[in-house]
Amino acid sequence: MNTAQAFPEATILMPCLNEAETLAGCIAAAKAGLAAAKVEGEILVADNGSIDGSQAIATAHGARVVEVPARGYGNALRAGMQAASGRYLIMGDADLSYDFSQIAPFMEKLRSGSDLVMGCRMPAGGGCIEAGAMPWKHRWIGNPVLTFIGRILFKCPCHDFHCGLRALTREAFLKLDLRTSGMEFASEMVIKASLRNLKVGEVPITLHKDGRSRPPHLRSWRDGWRHLRFMLLFSPRWLLLYPGILATIIGGTFFLRLLAAPIRIGTINFDLNTLEIAGLVFLFGYQMILFACFARIFAFTRGFLPAKHILARAFGFFTLEKGLVCGALVLLAGFLVILSALFGWASTGFGNLDPLDTTRTVIAGRTLASIGLQTILFSLIFSYLGIDDKSRQA
Repeated sequence: MNTAQAFPEATILMPCLNEAETLAGCIAAAKAGLAAAKVEGEILVADNGSIDGSQAIATAHGARVVEVPARGYGNALRAGMQAASGRYLIMGDADLSYDFSQIAPFMEKLRSGSDLVMGCRMPAGGGCIEAGAMPWKHRWIGNPVLTFIGRILFKCPCHDFHCGLRALTREAFLKLDLRTSGMEFASEMVIKASLRNLKVGEVPITLHKDGRSRPPHLRSWRDGWRHLRFMLLFSPRWLLLYPGILATIIGGTFFLRLLAAPIRIGTINFDLNTLEIAGLVFLFGYQMILFACFARIFAFTRGFLPAKHILARAFGFFTLEKGLVCGALVLLAGFLVILSALFGWASTGFGNLDPLDTTRTVIAGRTLASIGLQTILFSLIFSYLGIDDKSRQA
């Protein structure tokens, strides 16, 4: 075996689960695509437990088969990419919806320096969808909405976030450290490529009606939610941080104003009950900010965010001791405010008090004590989550 055969330039990878009807046609198209692009390559089928003879069909038509026991689209693709021999990895579904004979533009992009090349089925990116090839809810709702959200949250240039025909370099695959097991694997790949500032290219393609007689594995609402959930969890700024900041500002503004005196607008009087609600909104906002930090810390320490992320500097600046001191001071301030209310009560012989004289003080002390305690707990968890990262940097 010569070097070119042992280490082909490209691997065409097809995840497979009971694709006996269409697999042979996909392999034939892949062979034609390699020949047309003048690429020395291999065809690899990542079988996810087929029971219809797909493995034998793949082998008979010259493809290499790797068995992937763990079910899931992401598991199949990740195992296939790990087993691939090519420098470039081109992947697509084995249902005849993608034309593997048209891989030449993908190879051109990869050879010219792109790390990830996405196919684009949507007209916004120059793509084409044949009649009946995509359900209306995917074409007009699911894909446009999820792609729009992805472009906003992650500044990704792609016009089709979830196109199944895509290609990347082996080096990019190793850098991305892909983890998810299901359909959200498609989102993870694009999101991580954007976060790591990889060069992302796009190729317009035509989506064909698939050749299967059975229903697709994709479940529209379930898998759509998984994609959306993954995007939001990967960008806690929009899910938690920005709403938390807004709630903190609004709640804090009303809280401080109502601590001084009631607000009267015409015949409407905002007083103690409104103060309670404003304090609750402020605390909710503060908690959302802390949870946004937790989400980012978890993503960073687990490799979802690049090592040069701002959190890498945060671990060097923020220490457990600093957080404990800040939290303890705020907690102490809260206790002192509550203690002042207690002294006021004692001055009356622990008798009845006018709520208007003491309730504001108690609410202020309670709110400060809550913020202080949450800050202490956040500091402990922040430090705990950062242990693994600091040990790697040592």
